[in-house]
Amino acid sequence: MALLTVIRHAQASFGAANYDKLSPLGHRQSVALGRALKEQGAVWPKRVFIGEQVRHRETFDGVAEGFGATAEPLVHPGLNEFDFKALLEAHEKSEAIPEKTTGDRAAHFRQLKATVLAWQADEIDNPPETFAAFVARVQDAMDAAKREGDVWMFSSGGAISQMIRLALGAPADQQILLQLQMKNCAVTRFVMGRGGTYLHGFNETPHVDATTADEMLTYS
Repeated sequence: MALLTVIRHAQASFGAANYDKLSPLGHRQSVALGRALKEQGAVWPKRVFIGEQVRHRETFDGVAEGFGATAEPLVHPGLNEFDFKALLEAHEKSEAIPEKTTGDRAAHFRQLKATVLAWQADEIDNPPETFAAFVARVQDAMDAAKREGDVWMFSSGGAISQMIRLALGAPADQQILLQLQMKNCAVTRFVMGRGGTYLHGFNETPHVDATTADEMLTYS
């Protein structure tokens, strides 16, 4: 049996021209998570994977700094987030989009939920990636962890929630419902064995406590 630990990226730059980089708070979150994992008695694994997004690398760097680890991660494209910006634009062209976001976080996530559900139902013409292709590459990333030994991965909410859905055998529409609950720097764990892959922990935030939650607990 091996433990797969998957870490969602820290707070990115929501509303900025380039979302794909950590905010100053995001950098602090990632370092704090590394320290918390070390304090919990975690052992830095021999294999660590990241996706190709900048926010994945920056989160890895911060966690490694806080943990006191020096290592170079492996890059796996299966850990990449789906291109939500291009997907939202494709959905908007279908004239089925429920509303414009105009920078409103709540409106953005209502729109994202509607778009993902339409994507899963193949109701969006010419999406940047088919839902089936997304599922396949996420499964490929999970398969990469199935060798001996514990593995850590750094990814995004959509890919991680898809991992959970696959492990649970849940319907496709559960992916976005899980994704919208996921906190920045959240830790999700899977037990991987010969009999299958099992969810062992979801949305854990060991770097957050009652004294730091007002600042450190974020979702985007």
